[in-house]
Amino acid sequence: MDPVGKAIWYIESHLESDLTLEAIAQASGVSRFHLARAFGYVTGRSVMRYVRGRRLTRAAKLLVAGAPDILTVALGAGYNSHEAFTRAFRDQFGHAPDTVRKQAQCQTLNYVEAIKLNEELLDELQPVKFETRKSFLVAGFTEHYTQETVGGIPSQWDRFAPHIEHFPNRIGNETFGVCYNGDGSGTIDYMAAVEVSDFTDLPSDYAHLRIPENRYAVFLHDDHISTIRRTVRTIWGKWLPESEYELADAPDFELYDGRLDPTTGNGGLEIWIPIK
Repeated sequence: MDPVGKAIWYIESHLESDLTLEAIAQASGVSRFHLARAFGYVTGRSVMRYVRGRRLTRAAKLLVAGAPDILTVALGAGYNSHEAFTRAFRDQFGHAPDTVRKQAQCQTLNYVEAIKLNEELLDELQPVKFETRKSFLVAGFTEHYTQETVGGIPSQWDRFAPHIEHFPNRIGNETFGVCYNGDGSGTIDYMAAVEVSDFTDLPSDYAHLRIPENRYAVFLHDDHISTIRRTVRTIWGKWLPESEYELADAPDFELYDGRLDPTTGNGGLEIWIPIK
């Protein structure tokens, strides 16, 4: 079973325990950093948000079924007070717990059901190559994403595209989609960027980043850009856990070298995963 599958099994088996990202990662056999990234790529959700949603969903079902004591339900969901549970419950479902219990209906509640992984990963990836890339500088537009909001990345590129040709201190014709600053909960910063020689003359609203020298596993995605998640999921959910390599604590990035047609979405790009 891959790390994400192990994590889901562990979460579902320990919903009443003191679940932490550290404990889930340990049960999955990978680091917190690795699990947070892999879980988000494969499921589209962050680990701890999934835990929170599953616990609150189970609590909601108990209330719909007529649980007599809200505090007992709250404690079972991992909350130490009625007030904290009510806030989290309302944030998740838009209703207070006592309202749900009185109405005894679930039609308006957006339950978070147990994830059943789509096993439809790619049968095989394009042959992987390994490269060591020296340190380089990138600059561009950065947005902060959760695993639930990464669908906004294409529009980020749309905003960035008009600035590419006249970017200060630009080197070469490649562009980069850089994932960095993962906080362990599945959120990341994503930079639509170009390589630059230095950071002088950059407008104040441009982000910039030095990517240190690393060894990378490099994967080609030559299908339509809309299917990139399937390639990424296969890398994180199949290739990496089955390989002899570990994920390095460094940015990973998509490299666009001119093969991809931004109008049609056809062509190709490379996905660079830092390894050790």
